[in-house]
Amino acid sequence: MRLPFAASTRSSVGLEWELMLADRETGDLVPRAPDILAEVEESSTLERFTVTGELLTNTVEVTSGVGHTVAEAVDDIGDAICALREQTEPRGVELLCAGSHPFAQWYDQQVTDKTRYHTLIERTQWWGRNMMIWGIHVHIGVDDVEKVMPIVNALTVFLPHMQALSASSPFWAGERTGYASNRALVFQQLPTAGLPWQLETWSDFEDYLDDMVRTGVMADASEVRWDIRPAPRWGTVEIRACDGMSTLPELAAVAALAQTLVEHFSRLLDEGRELPGIPPWYARENKWRAARYGLDARVIVDREGTQRPVVEHLRETMEQLADVAVELKCAREFASLETILATGGSSARQIAIAEAADGDLREVVQHLIREFRGGPTLREHLAALRV
Repeated sequence: MRLPFAASTRSSVGLEWELMLADRETGDLVPRAPDILAEVEESSTLERFTVTGELLTNTVEVTSGVGHTVAEAVDDIGDAICALREQTEPRGVELLCAGSHPFAQWYDQQVTDKTRYHTLIERTQWWGRNMMIWGIHVHIGVDDVEKVMPIVNALTVFLPHMQALSASSPFWAGERTGYASNRALVFQQLPTAGLPWQLETWSDFEDYLDDMVRTGVMADASEVRWDIRPAPRWGTVEIRACDGMSTLPELAAVAALAQTLVEHFSRLLDEGRELPGIPPWYARENKWRAARYGLDARVIVDREGTQRPVVEHLRETMEQLADVAVELKCAREFASLETILATGGSSARQIAIAEAADGDLREVVQHLIREFRGGPTLREHLAALRV
């Protein structure tokens, strides 16, 4: 199977952010996406952003246009949220984001009426119906198809770092799970989801797809649901490992890390140098550790099995790549990763709120709503940084 890889601008950025729709008073999820989307789509046909539905009717996804910088893509996301607010406000609907909703139950949710979603649920049954998960997808442009699989493999070394930074699903269906990112382990139950296979070349990826299509596992490349995958339609590598980010500045910070890593790896390939990598058994263990412990995890960082605290290794990586971030004009967003490292991220904040409220998860939802609504805009956040 020959699979074209679209031309794209090197290290360009595209963002997708899945958002929950919740009742303003109760904080419970509401199935309002179909009527909200009908209004938003009509009023935003000429905009750079898009707002679309997802598997469940309690969710909308906002998508940026192609940005040359992280800030440009994030501005699109901000515009999309403003457009959404015009429809959600009069309906008493709030927006929020995390990898999971703290107390909602899967059996109360409605599946969006589209053939592809009904087909997915028919095949995956209980696991499919339990996909009450929200995430972000970060697309980074790659200028040569032969770089794609090496970059995917190198990014797998940093998958636990991005998963730990974004971890925001410590609660599931009203229970504290003991995991910083329960979403990470739920999502991998879907067919073709989870860690990417360590394929060496684009031809290897085409052979993989040929096998999957021929045996009826999937219809096309869009059904590859790996944590990091090629996106041939857009000419990008797509990072899908992250929980939903709870604030816009946090989304920008993780996007900056992704953009900087991909550009760094692309430069190493241009120089004929070897990219970092780890065996698949280490990658599997790292994913579990990041899901379990979040930013408190120790991860395996090289082929020799060296173990490091993920926060320590992230800070070293940031120091090594700071100049690349400057050249990509995302230095301030990149530096704001330190804010997440210092505060422990969304999962830690949610747990602290729950403990202060004697376990009342309704308070956690209201906290997430306040964070999404009242937290600093990206511009306000960056203005407070000294970089």
